[in-house]
Amino acid sequence: MTAAPYPVIRLRPKAEARAIRHGSPWVFEGEIVTDRRTRALPPGSIAVLEDAERAPLGLVAVNPKSRIMARMLDRDTRARIDGDWLAARIGHALALRTRLYEAPFYRLVHAEADGLPGVVIDRFGDIAVIQPNAAWAEALLPEMAAAVQSVTGVACVLKNASGRVRALEGLDGESGTLAGVAPDGAVPVPMNGATYMADLLGGQKTGIFYDQRPNHAFAARLARGARVLDVFAHVGGFSLAALAGGAEGALAVDSAQPALDLAGEGAARSGVAARLSTRRGDAFEVMEALAAEGARFDLVICDPPAFAPSKPALEKGLRAYERVARLAAALVEPGGYLGLCSCSHAADLSRFRTACTRGIGRAGRAGQLIHTGFAGPDHPLHPSLAESGYLKALFYRL
Repeated sequence: MTAAPYPVIRLRPKAEARAIRHGSPWVFEGEIVTDRRTRALPPGSIAVLEDAERAPLGLVAVNPKSRIMARMLDRDTRARIDGDWLAARIGHALALRTRLYEAPFYRLVHAEADGLPGVVIDRFGDIAVIQPNAAWAEALLPEMAAAVQSVTGVACVLKNASGRVRALEGLDGESGTLAGVAPDGAVPVPMNGATYMADLLGGQKTGIFYDQRPNHAFAARLARGARVLDVFAHVGGFSLAALAGGAEGALAVDSAQPALDLAGEGAARSGVAARLSTRRGDAFEVMEALAAEGARFDLVICDPPAFAPSKPALEKGLRAYERVARLAAALVEPGGYLGLCSCSHAADLSRFRTACTRGIGRAGRAGQLIHTGFAGPDHPLHPSLAESGYLKALFYRL
């Protein structure tokens, strides 16, 4: 095979080529020789990455406008990044998911860990939703949509452009339909014995959070016969799983009425509508109000948005997690359970656990840490990228 006709970019002499050789998928702007030719490369260009001695390291996607200036695509510099290459990567990802799940509802591609940096693809039966969060994926989006269809056989492929990191890549926020006909309304998603309703076009992320599936299942085991409070409930992730698991009743709290409406629709589809109640409002204010009302629950779960999405936001985010833990702990019956979650990659497990335990103590409570949960196996971790292990879930018995 002849070499692919790609331009060449080079690491600076002091850049750590060893990390790239050992699997690191990112090269930052300060590590690359940024001459006029390199800076002129269009965002999303494919290039050969060489070390300072001109030894090839692999094919990378280049974006001179991004702090992550190069993302490793293939160690073989003879590869061609085209529709066939995309289909091979997506097929490899699909093989794992079909082994793990009987029904076609899962994260199909989890970015770097599946060899498609910056790309998230969630599958909802006959529909796939792509989040192209890197410039190279945006440039190859038609080929990617075609590859998804050819490999999975889905009838519809949607683009979701709501990802926060798209702005860092210089990309727009325009979502749309890439293939087939977009669904008319929310789509039912079966998980953990419940049916969830996902708004694939207007909801958060791709419409539902598959990453919490194993943590929903663990909470459902604690919920048998329990009164459950699900804070930051979105479309009822924990509350619907708890009701399917035999909870006496569940209160779902969220600031977004459309999300609560979908939770109610999911409860109706699951046959548990009579046991679900909802309350719209700011989570902190609602928890304070519930405490003032003397409300207590056997299981309280809080799954907030990322309070620490970056290192500069870390300290403020940890204080927010501590406050969540303090307010939530006050609502748990003695002998009851408290689940606290974080999707902030900047707050590692140790820091998050410390903040939660401190918050519980400030509420005058003490407890046992009985379970630590992470994202499901359809969200694999890239061994050289700590950011891919973003989700943490701590379950305490108070």
